[in-house]
Amino acid sequence: MSLDEIPHDIPTSARVYGWYLGGKDNYEVDRQFAMANLPAFPEALDITRANRLFLYRVVRHLVQEAGIRQFIDMGCGLPTGNNVHEVAQRFAPDARVVYVDIDPIVLIHARALLAGNGSTTVIPADMRDQDGVLDHEDTRRLIDFDEPLAVLFLSVGHHLPDADDPQRVLRTILDRAAPGSRLAFSQVVTENTARGADLQARMTAAGIPWQTRSRAEVDALFTGLTPVAPGLVDVDDWRPDPSQPPLEPAPVELETFLGASKLNRDFREYGGVLAPA
Repeated sequence: MSLDEIPHDIPTSARVYGWYLGGKDNYEVDRQFAMANLPAFPEALDITRANRLFLYRVVRHLVQEAGIRQFIDMGCGLPTGNNVHEVAQRFAPDARVVYVDIDPIVLIHARALLAGNGSTTVIPADMRDQDGVLDHEDTRRLIDFDEPLAVLFLSVGHHLPDADDPQRVLRTILDRAAPGSRLAFSQVVTENTARGADLQARMTAAGIPWQTRSRAEVDALFTGLTPVAPGLVDVDDWRPDPSQPPLEPAPVELETFLGASKLNRDFREYGGVLAPA
């Protein structure tokens, strides 16, 4: 599929997320969707950007402290600065990364970015189809299940409604992985049930699978796994590092929403790193 063939009459979470991070690969429909919903959920910009900073710290931890050299990034989204392979290979040049996404625009841009990088690939697969991910020839080429690996579900947990059996999706690869493997996870949470239901309704109406959860509901997905310190927390509080590389500036149109999460903490990005018990 070429860029000209990509449907651009409905928004996608990957393109909206990328725009929040200062990316350029989006359409008017994505920007309109964001601007229509941000007044009701102004925290979304901050928590999206906090999640991207969390990604850097998580991958650095997994390489430097857990000794992991292979990664599967589920629902990876559009390439921006400090992608998983860039962070991992900065600290371990031999690190290998398989990106997984179903959005065709993600696949096109990721393939262009990764051209010539033999230790990193992107595969077209739905993260709900874990057997499809495992059976893909590029996964089999790059991932050795006799060695520890990390599977990342970063800011995609809310795209796994209960009807999709999220515990199965989240655990399939980890249950088959070698000792020392890790699972990294984050998703939007709230304890305000009314606002959570409103957000969920808006997303599903736009064709974006979504389930807002409380912290306790997220915790329940990981029964039998052990969170790595400091546990499952607001991602801002997961090993904060003021000296880590900054993000690209937010688009000018979004600047008025920066800092909203400090005024209203209903919605947060919640996550951490987990290990088999």
